[in-house]
Amino acid sequence: MSKQSWTEVRVEAPVGWHELVGEALSLGPCTTVVVGATSIATAPPREGFEFVRTFFPTREDTPVLRSRLEGALADLATSTGVEELADLVVTWHPLPPEDYATSWRRVQRPFRLGRIALVPSWEDPQLRPDDLLLSIEPGKSFGSGRHATTRTCMRVLQERPIEGARVLDAGTGSGILSITAAMLGAASTLGFDIDPVSEEAGAELAERNGVGPRCTFRTGDFGVLGPEDTGFDVVLANIYSDVIQAHAADLRDRLRPGGWFAFSGCPVHHREATRAAIEGVGLTLEEERIRGRWSTFVGTRPS
Repeated sequence: MSKQSWTEVRVEAPVGWHELVGEALSLGPCTTVVVGATSIATAPPREGFEFVRTFFPTREDTPVLRSRLEGALADLATSTGVEELADLVVTWHPLPPEDYATSWRRVQRPFRLGRIALVPSWEDPQLRPDDLLLSIEPGKSFGSGRHATTRTCMRVLQERPIEGARVLDAGTGSGILSITAAMLGAASTLGFDIDPVSEEAGAELAERNGVGPRCTFRTGDFGVLGPEDTGFDVVLANIYSDVIQAHAADLRDRLRPGGWFAFSGCPVHHREATRAAIEGVGLTLEEERIRGRWSTFVGTRPS
C-alpha cells in the first residue's frame, strides 16, 4: 500500500455542538469526522469544549478548500442563532501516514448497521449469531462507514434486492459499499474512484473480508468504464452532488431497465437540483432519505 500524507482539520467546539460542527466540516474530500483528542495534540481542549476533526489528503489542501471550511464554520452561529458557535477557530496540522493511522486507532470503535458489524482490524469482534463481520482498516482511503451518506447507503443495500446482482459503485473510496454488496450476496461489483489510493485500498479490504474475487476496482472517472460495463442491476454513487448532476445520464445508462439505484453525497441545500437531474434523465425516484444535512436518493430505472 502506497503511503500519502494527510492534513488534519481541528476545531475546538462547545460540548453538545460537535455533531453540528462535524456536519459543517463535511465538505469536499472531508468525508469522515471524528470527535475526541488526537495523538498529536499539544494540549487538551478548554473546559467545556472538545475537538472535532476531519482529514483530507495533503495534495487536496488548497486555499479554496480552506476558505470553504472556514466559511461553513463561520455560518453556523448565524444559521442557528447560537452565540457560542461564533468565532470557532480552525487549525490545520500536517499528519504523516503513520500518525494518521495511530490517530484513527484512538477513536475508531466497532459499530453495527443492521446486520453489518463494522470492526477495526485490530479489535476482537464480539458478534451476534446473525452478524456479518466487515473488518475495516480506516485511514487508507475515505470510507470508514461512519459518515451519514455511507451509513444510509449500507442500510439501503440491506433492504433492496442484492442477491446475485451485478453492482456498479461510482466514487468507491475505500470500497466499503462494493464490499458490503458482495457480502450481502452480490455476484460481482465494479468500483471506481479518482483517488489513486482507492484501487489498492479497495482490493485489500475486499480480500480481507473474503470477497476479493467478486470485487473489481479501477482508478479514474467515468472514462474508465467501457462499453461492456453496462446492464448493472444496481448502481451506487456516493459522490459529490455536482458529479451526480453532471453524470446522471451516465449513471442511468449503466443501469439495466428495472434495476435500482442509490445516489448519495448530496447536502440538503443541493437536493432540489440533484433531484431534478435524476428525474430529468428518466429515472424514477422512489424515496429520499435525509440524515443530518445529507440526502440520499433511491429509485429505479423504468422497464
